[in-house]
Amino acid sequence: MREAAPAAPLAPALRAWLWWRRRFVQRFWLPGHWLPGRWRRPPLLRSAGLRFASLYAALFGLSALALIFFLWWDTAALLDRQVDAAIRADAEGLSERWEAGGPAALVVTIRDRLAENVDDDAIYLLVDKDRQRIAGNLDRWPPGVAADDDWYELPIVRDNIRSLARVHTFDLPGGFHLLVGRDVEARVRLRHVLTDALLWALLVIAGLGAAGALLVRSVLQSTLADISRTTAAIGAGDLSRRVRLSGRGDEFDHLAETINDMLERIGRLMDGVREVSNAIAHDLRTPITRARARLEDALAHATSAVDLRAAIERAEADLDGIVAIFQAILRIAEIEAGARRSAFAPLDLAPVLADLAEFYSAVAEERGIAFAFNAPPQLPVFGDRDMIQQAVANLLDNALKFSPADGAILLAGECLGNTARIIVADRGPGIPEAERRHVTERFYRGETARSTPGSGLGLALTQAVAQLHDGTLTLEDNAPGLRAILTLPTRRHGDA
Repeated sequence: MREAAPAAPLAPALRAWLWWRRRFVQRFWLPGHWLPGRWRRPPLLRSAGLRFASLYAALFGLSALALIFFLWWDTAALLDRQVDAAIRADAEGLSERWEAGGPAALVVTIRDRLAENVDDDAIYLLVDKDRQRIAGNLDRWPPGVAADDDWYELPIVRDNIRSLARVHTFDLPGGFHLLVGRDVEARVRLRHVLTDALLWALLVIAGLGAAGALLVRSVLQSTLADISRTTAAIGAGDLSRRVRLSGRGDEFDHLAETINDMLERIGRLMDGVREVSNAIAHDLRTPITRARARLEDALAHATSAVDLRAAIERAEADLDGIVAIFQAILRIAEIEAGARRSAFAPLDLAPVLADLAEFYSAVAEERGIAFAFNAPPQLPVFGDRDMIQQAVANLLDNALKFSPADGAILLAGECLGNTARIIVADRGPGIPEAERRHVTERFYRGETARSTPGSGLGLALTQAVAQLHDGTLTLEDNAPGLRAILTLPTRRHGDA
């Protein structure tokens, strides 16, 4: 009975396999990725860089594989076509010799061609109806080959040497059979060499693809790492951090510029929130304190219902002012968010300006201020009637507030191409040029306005309305006074 082979030679292989398995688990499946009830992918498999690199390697490998397969197929097909063409040419020549001189001429031609065959790859065999050899370099008719005008690729023995041949058989008159072919052993060896070379090339390409994938992953990681660090710092409260630009002007630089622009806007918005919060606290502290003091004074010193009622009415007026400030803030926020844009429609602003002129001219006349109105019969714009009316009313309120007793106010409208302009001019103290870019900020009050009542939200609301309508608000010197120009489009943005 034959004894079993010892298992000792398997031990080194088993130990090697276990070592590599342990290293793989330690490298890719770190502790903590097996959770109760479910499996969580390890960090490497969750990496976007690995996915992009794998996609690159897969595309690179498939492209290389397709190219290699095409080269192999085309080369092998070319060799086969060359052999078949040579056999057909030989067969046509031998057929002509048969027709010209019969079997004797064909035998002479076969011997001549064998003698002239330098490559020693030509194969001929002429047999009679009993398959007895008449001429050629094969000893006998190959078994399993029928003389029925067909193609075969079969092993042969020629000069006691085994080889591989591709042959074509023909039936001849008189029961003769002819076999014409070529020895393709050298071509088969060449095909094997080509196959081996292409396989080695495939291995090299796979290595290059893996190296390229690692390079792609490294580039993505280094690029995204800076973005990740910057956003992490922003999330921790450091709003001064920005994504570093490589200077190449590629897609990553465009992404970095977009992120930096977003961070700049967030920074400005945060600064604006802080400024607005401080302004709200400052502007509301005075009326709230005043209302509280009046109520406390009335509680302590009011001797009649009339005194108590007067104190409550004054406190109510202060609280109404506070409510008006909050309503103005909410309206500005609503306008800046574009919540009313869906209600935009074509409208004629001329009647709106006429109504405002009628109302404010009466108020100006009571104060001894001259009021002039000039507008065309039609002033088409595209927008929201109520918001535009509120914006113009804010400009007229400011003009009345800062105009002296003998001053003058102008309300005018004009159409210039695809835009409509609404002009409000006064003869008041005006706004210094250095302050004009700040007066549209919420709660900003210049030096000339600190002694006048107001919340500093009128021009901010007008600016928000102009921006929502894709228009502009321009403040100019009226020498003396201020000239405010509200420019609005006459048709929807994008319409011809």
